[in-house]
Amino acid sequence: MQEALYKQTAAKMMAVCMRYAQDRMEAEDALQVGYIKVFQKMKEYRGEGSFEGWIRRIMVNTAIESYRKNLKAMNVVSIEDAYEQPATGFDFSRLGMQDLMKVIQKLADGYRMVFNMYIIEGYSHKEIAETLGISEGASKSQLSRARAILREEIIRMEGINYATHAG
Repeated sequence: MQEALYKQTAAKMMAVCMRYAQDRMEAEDALQVGYIKVFQKMKEYRGEGSFEGWIRRIMVNTAIESYRKNLKAMNVVSIEDAYEQPATGFDFSRLGMQDLMKVIQKLADGYRMVFNMYIIEGYSHKEIAETLGISEGASKSQLSRARAILREEIIRMEGINYATHAG
């Protein structure tokens, strides 16, 4: 049963781990540790919410733990720096998912963690702050800065694509 569960969910969970890891090896380690936790805690699943969602939360937490162990420090941008960024929205859906993931992977660790947890996983700033051991303000500031960096990178990429195809 464990092997069947692994085969059914491993690709999706690897994608989750890759979003938090610095490289593939770190993601693979988090995936392995995450599945050990899933199998150990299987009896704790109460049927509330989707089973895949339950596994995903374990993987996110495991990837964050792995990150903390490997770096033991997170780059936090001051709130003042974050508020200097324009507050305008940006439509990230214009970019393909694979391209978006590549751009997200380039973010500094702290920005990437908060962006993934808030935008992709749906955590609140309070949950992010508690999980990462930072303030809610720092979480908001990191998200703001991550969005600004992503916006700049995507605009830059679109400019390159336009110049390549306009010739």
